[in-house]
Amino acid sequence: MSKLQGQTSGLPVPGVSDSVAPPAGLRRRPEPSGRRPNPQYTWFFPRPQDLQNATLQPALLPTDAFDSVLSSLPDPLEYAVANRLPPAKESGARTWLAKAAYERYLDGADPALEDEDSLNDNDFADTEHSIGIAIDPVSGTAGQGEAAGKIYSAHYLRLREAWQLGVCAVAEDREFNHPQHGKDLIKALLNGGQHQIIVGGQQRICSARVADIALPLPHGKADGFHEKDGRFLVKWILLSPAVWPAIEADGTRNLNAHPGGWLPNWIHPQTGEVLLKAGDTARHEQDSRSAWRERVRQQANISAKLVAAIVPKPLVVTGWALPDEAAGEPGGAQSTHLAVPAGAVYYFEATARQDAENLAAALNWHGSESDPTTIKNRRSTLLGEKGFGLGVCGTWTFFESTTP
Repeated sequence: MSKLQGQTSGLPVPGVSDSVAPPAGLRRRPEPSGRRPNPQYTWFFPRPQDLQNATLQPALLPTDAFDSVLSSLPDPLEYAVANRLPPAKESGARTWLAKAAYERYLDGADPALEDEDSLNDNDFADTEHSIGIAIDPVSGTAGQGEAAGKIYSAHYLRLREAWQLGVCAVAEDREFNHPQHGKDLIKALLNGGQHQIIVGGQQRICSARVADIALPLPHGKADGFHEKDGRFLVKWILLSPAVWPAIEADGTRNLNAHPGGWLPNWIHPQTGEVLLKAGDTARHEQDSRSAWRERVRQQANISAKLVAAIVPKPLVVTGWALPDEAAGEPGGAQSTHLAVPAGAVYYFEATARQDAENLAAALNWHGSESDPTTIKNRRSTLLGEKGFGLGVCGTWTFFESTTP
């Protein structure tokens, strides 16, 4: 897997920029070997939202000690999520979690968290503020139409020395053939060295290079899930944002209505049942499209259901398409989507141990493989090819109140 690494001169803040893409992770460059023996890169990822203090022990846990019928929980959730910590104005948890600490959190064995295991934005970046004149989207000019008399304010993050963004990148073109790099457009662009490229709508300059390394994503839990009253407890945490659109019912295409939004399209909107199939659902080279669809249709669903969730406010995701003269497409602004951000947590109950393991194999980005070389699962309905919908599984326990 190629990894495009770069140090940017201005990184948009999620929720503020006009386009948010899911980075594979944040990377700290190792210190010189004279100061630190056997230096290794340290990768950081967005913190799971059930962590609320400076430990790896979840503070937010589902509770069944309430009447779900009289609650305001949206369908199909059954349990509210309660905080076992005393009320506080601010969370003690930092924004980013190191890969090794993330995997300890998923395993649930060691709640200790060292200072170097977590970060806030100001630990690796400085904030730049910018004020500009709003531009009318119709005329493309300032001070006209809807933009008359309007200005905007935005802020961006500038990475400090020794910090990088890592992006898993593949761009093979059928009609392209480089004498050295074959069909890989990224390797041909950077050509084995370090180059400056322009990234994003803000036209920021990024120093980028390619490195062939193993996938640095945390590994999810594949088995050993907690059990209560015959139910096996699996939670799924997003490593990158996911987009689940609203779907209108269409009898001719055998489509049922689905609200989308925070709720994955592979969850039944009324019952919470998981609609994913157990077993191998990949399309192989020898499979025709019709044969592959029929094979998957015949497979049994995973016997599990969604019972609780922690979903932060959405990210606004937009894009811009270049014109394609061959296809007759003019290009321009693409549809705006509201994405569930990385760190969102979804809680499931499986009816049997095997179903829990099948669910983990379907939700973990690496499937059931212990030493993966490729990404197996992207559980975002839209933009999965761009890295949306990557997640990892852990296990969970119920909240136990000490007061009536």
